Amino acid sequence: MKRRLAVTSLAVLTTAGLAACSSDTPQGVTATAPSSSARQGIAGTVWVANEEGNSLTVLDAATNEVVTTLTGVESPHNVQAGADGAVGYAVSGHDNTTIAIDAENYQVSAAAPSGPAPAHVIDTADGTKVYTTNAGDGTVSVYSAPGLEPTGTVDLGGMPHGLRPAADGSIIAVANTESGAVDLIDPATDTKTASVPVGCPPVQVAVDADGTYAYASITEPASVVKIDLAAQEVVGTVAVSAPPVQVYLAPDGRTLLSADQGTEAEPGNTLSVIDPTDMTVRGTVRTGSGPHGVVIDTTGAKAWVTNIYDDTVSVVDLDALEVLETVPVGDMPNGVSFSSRPPAEANAPSIALDIPEPSGAATQKMDQMEEHAH
Repeated sequence: MKRRLAVTSLAVLTTAGLAACSSDTPQGVTATAPSSSARQGIAGTVWVANEEGNSLTVLDAATNEVVTTLTGVESPHNVQAGADGAVGYAVSGHDNTTIAIDAENYQVSAAAPSGPAPAHVIDTADGTKVYTTNAGDGTVSVYSAPGLEPTGTVDLGGMPHGLRPAADGSIIAVANTESGAVDLIDPATDTKTASVPVGCPPVQVAVDADGTYAYASITEPASVVKIDLAAQEVVGTVAVSAPPVQVYLAPDGRTLLSADQGTEAEPGNTLSVIDPTDMTVRGTVRTGSGPHGVVIDTTGAKAWVTNIYDDTVSVVDLDALEVLETVPVGDMPNGVSFSSRPPAEANAPSIALDIPEPSGAATQKMDQMEEHAH
């Protein structure tokens, strides 16, 4: 029987956290109007995790058309395109499982147990390791890639949520929503090295290429903070229009995006475009309702934003700061990831994933590592 934990969806938990910390009057900036202007397509694949839809949507980045919908993964809060684009990783919050999907045939190539209530999954820039945050027990599961062999567990405490690595492999930053800090992991040893207080709760982070600075979304007050990772302190803050969820740094490090989701009672509809050098908002884009996840392509030209309250993805031209297209996806889209590898042709508009039971040995090994971590 699959390892299961009866938990509220992480999207709902995140929204509850935003509601608890957000003020009655969110700090705002004026949003720009969307545009119907067209832009030359960029080759690649966009993966979208539809948490309440129990599915993943695969988009063609060049056309913004849905290639296929992958069903059968329950409560996928987050998805991550592998470093070379050959694999997509996802978490099942219902089954406490991390899975790998072959991007060529859209079939599950590996599955491994995670901790309880897995939230986000990433892989390292060299594609050799995968990390999954477990909100239910305050740990991060570590696997070898792409086969998802469990190799360790990092005990952070609190409720780890979003995480991202530096491209040079020097550090991994983790937003800890319960402790109000960004935890730092050394990927060479898979140990926690520091915890930087940042404010009421951070939800997601971005890290620059050489691990000098990290950025975190903060719900109260609605803002994004800049962290000096050597000094381990906050060195900059900028207000955004509504409590933000995901942040994403452009490949050249010159643009930081903040998806300002707001709450279900007071949803946001703004993508804030931030200068990470001086931490000022240099523009905004009006998205759909409740912008949650955000990703930028490898050229820095386009972004894709998941809108959690209207089940769409906004495709954004980052030069013109305009929405090019709005794409319907599954129910409650959360995580989103980009790969420069063009999508493989799908043999059907919907493909049911056959997720294998994680082996008893793998489950036992993960349990032992979690006990050791605590």
